[in-house]
Amino acid sequence: MPAPNGFRFTVSGQASASRARVGRLHTPHGAVDTPAFMPVGTQATVKGLTPDQLLRVGTPIILANTYHLALRPGSATVRALGGLHRMMGWERPLLTDSGGFQLFSLAERTRITESGATFRSHIDGSTLLLTPERAIEVQEDLGADIIMCLDECPPYGVGPEDLARAVDRSTRWAERCRAAQRRGDQALFGIVQGGVDAALRARSAAGLVALDLPGYAVGGLSLGESHAQMHAVLEGVVPRLPEDRPRYCMGIGRPQDIIEAVARGVDMFDCVLPTRNGRNATAFTSRGPVRLRRAEHERSLEPLDPDCSCPTCQRFSRGYLRHLFQADEMLGPILVSLHNVRFYNQLMEELRSVIAAGAFASYRAETLARLGA
Repeated sequence: MPAPNGFRFTVSGQASASRARVGRLHTPHGAVDTPAFMPVGTQATVKGLTPDQLLRVGTPIILANTYHLALRPGSATVRALGGLHRMMGWERPLLTDSGGFQLFSLAERTRITESGATFRSHIDGSTLLLTPERAIEVQEDLGADIIMCLDECPPYGVGPEDLARAVDRSTRWAERCRAAQRRGDQALFGIVQGGVDAALRARSAAGLVALDLPGYAVGGLSLGESHAQMHAVLEGVVPRLPEDRPRYCMGIGRPQDIIEAVARGVDMFDCVLPTRNGRNATAFTSRGPVRLRRAEHERSLEPLDPDCSCPTCQRFSRGYLRHLFQADEMLGPILVSLHNVRFYNQLMEELRSVIAAGAFASYRAETLARLGA
């Protein structure tokens, strides 16, 4: 499959004692240095944060969601508004998920057949049919730089027959997604499934690699398996993916798991944790989480993290932030979400720096010890 227009991935550095690597992903809307983290903007917005705020804290790329935007405002409306980039006022790269995760998260509202998935809308009960072809059509309307194949994401602990069926169906759907693609400026990524079954993960990877896609993701993680199982899946899958393509681990957000995934050769990440935790008064810091509703912070003059350069830490105390949450003021979730996104971007910057400098092994050990593995 020829590389999409404006899309290129290069690896510029590799750690000596692990698979950790530094790269650069070129897209029509600019380059993304990897490892990279994508804040989740499900509804074409990262909750509570403006594009300028996201840029100020170093955000290189955002993720949005096909299922949700197909329902509201509808992909034709997004297209009429100039596509996601123009509608959002975001001029940097964008990735859209296919809606495959909603087959898992909205399972009680979903019926899956070989043709595709039929959803009963969580908004108004209307029906949405999402086939592989329709998932591509919607994502082409949205106009993201990176688009995802529609896949079936089975729940953790599902029986072996159902798991194998989901793996093989996801591969067939990926073939249909590739055949349906018309735009030449979007990179289509396949998604490896298979739960914690090593043989099925290998089968899924082999089927997708045969399609020669521009990039590959590992899906179906952080759904109930242990951290050790998650790491074992990545240990087995990543070496089966092409060295010259970006590798994306979907939905994992614990900083410790991101570091371990980078050690196994993963380049890209997304998760709702930075903003979800921010809205719930929990900050990620270099010394571990800070839960601002605790009384110990009531009169604290400390910043959230003395090692952080974000606007929140440079200007506001823990005591003030706690007050905002206690008073149910919307500024509290905004400021802590902004800090949390900066924390993740800073983590990525540090990872790129230490890998390039040959210091990843010591950084990994020290950081995991500090955060608690």
